[in-house]
Amino acid sequence: MAQIDEYLHNCLYFTASRLARLVAEMAGEEFTATGLSPSHAFMMMLINANPGITPATLGESLHLAPSTITRLADKLEAKGYIERRSEGKFSYIHPTEKGALIQGEIEKSWEALYERYCAILGTGKADTLNRLIDRACETIGKK
Repeated sequence: MAQIDEYLHNCLYFTASRLARLVAEMAGEEFTATGLSPSHAFMMMLINANPGITPATLGESLHLAPSTITRLADKLEAKGYIERRSEGKFSYIHPTEKGALIQGEIEKSWEALYERYCAILGTGKADTLNRLIDRACETIGKK
């Protein structure tokens, strides 16, 4: 069993995947109040901050495939949070009044998630871990 533990706990793929699952579970719980998944909420925050944003820009910002952006936007549109407008061959996404109003609830959920993992890890360690992971993503993403 020691050999298995050594493989798993010394493997970036395993530890990063495990961390992602644990944080995703916490995030899902914190966002229940919004009625949105964390992915939908992040997208909604970007749309509220950048009315008229393009799906391509959303995809680049969120590091998601165009088909995923379309699927997320479909759900936000069905809930009445966004509207898509086409101008020629380009599409632009705008928040509706309802979409703008949910921003406060989304921000409360992000803050609750941050406070929750900071309570477990400590604020300094949580912030350092976030910076290290972000830098690693940038570095690996350039390869």
